[in-house]
Amino acid sequence: MTKQEIINGLRSLGLKEGDIVLLHSSLYSLGHVEGGPDAVIDAFLETIGAAGTLLVPVFGDLGILTTTLKNRPGAIVSPCPVGTVAALGKDAEELCRDHWKPVSCHGEGTPFKRIADKGGYVCLMGVDQDRNTSLHGIEAELRLAYLGSVSKEYTTPEGETISKTWKYYPGPHRDFIAIDHELKERGFMKQSRIGNSQVRLIDAKGMWECGMELGAADPAFILCDNPGCNDCVRQRAALMSDFFAKEDFKLTASSRLAGRYIPEMVEKCKAAGVKYLELDYIQGVPAASMNAAKLTAAVAELAAEGIEVSALRAFAAPDKAEDFAAKLSAAGIKRVILPLSSSAPAASACAAAGIAVDFFNVNLTSASSNAALARRKEKIADCGICFNPANFVMAGERAFGVYRTGRYIKTMRQLDINDILPDGTVTELARGGAEIKEMISIARCASFSGFMCLAGGIKTSQDLKSMVADFRRLIENM
Repeated sequence: MTKQEIINGLRSLGLKEGDIVLLHSSLYSLGHVEGGPDAVIDAFLETIGAAGTLLVPVFGDLGILTTTLKNRPGAIVSPCPVGTVAALGKDAEELCRDHWKPVSCHGEGTPFKRIADKGGYVCLMGVDQDRNTSLHGIEAELRLAYLGSVSKEYTTPEGETISKTWKYYPGPHRDFIAIDHELKERGFMKQSRIGNSQVRLIDAKGMWECGMELGAADPAFILCDNPGCNDCVRQRAALMSDFFAKEDFKLTASSRLAGRYIPEMVEKCKAAGVKYLELDYIQGVPAASMNAAKLTAAVAELAAEGIEVSALRAFAAPDKAEDFAAKLSAAGIKRVILPLSSSAPAASACAAAGIAVDFFNVNLTSASSNAALARRKEKIADCGICFNPANFVMAGERAFGVYRTGRYIKTMRQLDINDILPDGTVTELARGGAEIKEMISIARCASFSGFMCLAGGIKTSQDLKSMVADFRRLIENM
C-alpha cells in the first residue's frame, strides 16, 4: 500500500477537505504500507486538508497509529484521564477543550459528542463497531441504568489536582456489532476496502440520532442476548430493576418460582432484576415449617447477596403460635402472610412480637373474606389483605369485581400476580380468568405502594425470568 492509495480509498468513501474524523484503527489490517504508520496518518491529514481535524483515542494501548498521531508536533491531548483523545488540525483545541468537566467522559460536552455536533465522522479502519467509543457516548446520554462510574485523580491544565467521579461509565461487554446493519441500512455508514482493510466511514450525527432512537425504544439495544454472557445478563437485570423502580409498588417473587435452593434463587433474582423474595418454599419444604436455625441461615444468605425477604407466607396455620412468632423474629423476618380462614392465634402472636401481619384469601368467597378480615382487624388493627385473584376465581368469582365491591383499595397490602382458569389450570398472565391486567391497572391508578408478588400463593410452570418479562409487557401495554 502507498499513501496515495490510502488517500484514494478515503476519498472514494466520501472523506473530503475540511472534515473532522475520529479514527479507530489497525495498521496490520491494511497490509504492508510504504512509510509505515506515518504514511497512514499523512494520508488522512492530506485528505481532510488544513481545514480538517483528525482525532484518535489514546486512553490505552490502541495501536501504533494512535501513538503516532499523539506524538506529532502540534497534537492536542484532551484534558481528561478517561476517554482521552488526541487531535491534530484546525478544530483540535476546540474539540478537546475542558474534556474533564462534563458529568460523563463520553457524552455531552466531550469530543465524541462535539464531533457529531460539528458534522464529523467516525472511521473504523480494520476494526469493527466494538471499537467505536462514540457509542459509549450514546449510552451515557441515554443514562442507561447498567452504567457505572469511574473515579480518578486529575491535574487540570491550570495545575489544580482534583479527584473526580465520571458517571455513566461503560461496563465490560457490549454487542456494538449489532448496530452495524442499522447504520448501513439507514444510510449513515459507507463501507469499502482499502488494501486488506475493511473500512467504515460513519456520519457521527446520524449515528448519534440512530442510537438515541434505538435506545429510547429498547434500553438493551446494544446488549447481547447470550445467556452465557454474565456481563450482559447482569446489565439486562439492571435495566429491568430500573424499570420497576419507577413504579410506586415494590416487586417481589415467590421463592418457589425463583428456584429450589438459595443459590439458585439468588442467581435467578439477580438475572431478572428482582430484589425481594417472598419465602413460601425452600428446597421443596414449606418455609413456615423450617426450624429456626435453617430459616435464619436462609434469610442471612439471601441478605448477603442483596436479596431482601418481603414476607414469609404460611399456607397452613402453625400449631404453636408463640414458637412460630419467635422463629420468625429470630430470623429477622418482619412480615408474615397467613391464610385468612384459620390463623387467628398465629396472627396475634406475630403481631405481639412486632411482626407485620397480612392475610391472603383461600377457600373463601369475597363475602366470607370480608367478614373474616373484619374479625381479624378487631384483634389486629394494622393488618391487611394479600389479594389473591386466582383463589377468588377458584371460589367462582371475578377478581376485579370482588376488588371493587369489597372496597379492597382500603385494605390491600399486596397483590398476588397470578392467573388461573376456573377449573384450576394455572395460565400465563392475562390468559385466564383472574382479570390480572385489570387488577394491576387499577392498583397503579391508586399509586399502590405495597408489594406485587409474582406467582404469589400459586405454583406455576413458568420460570422467574419469563414471568418478569410477561409482567413487564402487561405494564408497558397499559
